[in-house]
Amino acid sequence: MYHVNDTILYGSHGVCKITGITKKDFGRVSDEYYILEPVYNNFTIYVPMHNDALAEKMHRVLTAEEIQAMIRSMPEEDTCWVENENERKERFKDILARGNRREVLQMIKALYLHQREQQDKGKRLHMADERFFHEAEKMLYDEFALVLNITPEQVLPFILEQIKVQNNG
Repeated sequence: MYHVNDTILYGSHGVCKITGITKKDFGRVSDEYYILEPVYNNFTIYVPMHNDALAEKMHRVLTAEEIQAMIRSMPEEDTCWVENENERKERFKDILARGNRREVLQMIKALYLHQREQQDKGKRLHMADERFFHEAEKMLYDEFALVLNITPEQVLPFILEQIKVQNNG
């Protein structure tokens, strides 16, 4: 159960603040709703409190220590590249839907490495892979930026610097 003023991660919408809880009637459905406002966008999301499928997309925000530990473990993380395009789409869709940050990080790493391979061949990522890459980056970078008190644009350079320091240390 979440409370007003909690900051959470909500699926692909990224980091949101719970600004209220209200009872609403949307059509035939009457329920209590969390009122979410994304930190990096200007709109409102209503999530039914008693809809398990939607409530499962809400996750507490990681701590700075948890983020640092994830970054430190990145070099050893396996990637989750799937050669078959349809299977890969399904896998990446599932990862984003679950919102497990370690899986999202593995996915970003796999897409990043594949993107570099493609660039070496003078090619680009498939459009679907590029869309998944941007969605995963937004999800993770927004949260990391908020917790680490940096901008989303500073997240990738921060991660790369931490890995470089770790590998040189």
